Amino acid sequence: MSADQSDFLLSFVVPLYNTGSCIVKLFDAFRDLPIPGGYELILVNDASQDDTYARAKASIPSMPIPVTLIDMARNFGEHSAVLEGFRHTRGQFVINLDDDLQNPVKEALRMLNHLRETGADVVYSYYDEKKHSWFRNMGSWLTNAAATFLLGKPRDLYLSSFRAHNRELIDRIIQYRGPYPYIDGLILGATNRIERLLVRHEPRGGGQSGYTLRKLVRLWLNMFFNFSIMPLRVASLMGALLCVIGLILLTIAVVQALFFKVPQVGWSSLMAAVSLFSGSQLLILGVIGEYVGRAYMTVSGKPQSLVRAVTEHHPRESCVHALSQ
Repeated sequence: MSADQSDFLLSFVVPLYNTGSCIVKLFDAFRDLPIPGGYELILVNDASQDDTYARAKASIPSMPIPVTLIDMARNFGEHSAVLEGFRHTRGQFVINLDDDLQNPVKEALRMLNHLRETGADVVYSYYDEKKHSWFRNMGSWLTNAAATFLLGKPRDLYLSSFRAHNRELIDRIIQYRGPYPYIDGLILGATNRIERLLVRHEPRGGGQSGYTLRKLVRLWLNMFFNFSIMPLRVASLMGALLCVIGLILLTIAVVQALFFKVPQVGWSSLMAAVSLFSGSQLLILGVIGEYVGRAYMTVSGKPQSLVRAVTEHHPRESCVHALSQ
């Protein structure tokens, strides 16, 4: 879809997960925004375990704007859910934000204006003070540090899930159909026209954060093995380094035995060396195996996401499509 064919000026995409307690506040935040050209709201329920989907579905008939509610068949993760939401957008510009109300919608309008003024493909938000827990702040710092090392992210760029995109960039990144998506990796690989904007960060509007160590590790694995070959290079360098160490130790042992008549004994040192080299080999094989396994899952057609149902609401009409894929 080109920008000229867009039905609205702006599309909001919000992934939902176990936030039933703040659904009403979330809907209220998107009512009657001063956006000339119109806007729509895309909600993606990522198989929430509470009543998030039921509450959202019950709330959309009262909305004065077009709303699309997508129900995922199972939990595929935030990045898969957001990409699915992107595919349903019809706006000239697209803003992605979380469902916890920590990013005020009015700040999204500032990001839209900054995107249009600078002509960038994407605008990332950043904060003076983040109202997250220490665990999430630490995880975000580690993720950004890894992205700088693995993906060549500019050091002054903070990878936030609160982003504004133009239509061209959205149309590029939704072409990715692999089962291990990482949206920031797709963006960094698609454009260097990236801007950032300082925005306010509010306390969580309700519910509990779904940010867990397991999800953080899954995100890192997607970044490491699907958007970078750096782990393979590190494994190769590790193998080369161990070979050099082995040659040095062998040379020392031969010189001592031939010229200094030093007896070569010591089973403990031998077993330690064998364990070191064997463990390193298994580590390198594990890295290679992760790449091979992910390539196999991609080729075999593992789905990136599956949609159970889509509810489309317009101010005076509503329809539900049950999807089987």
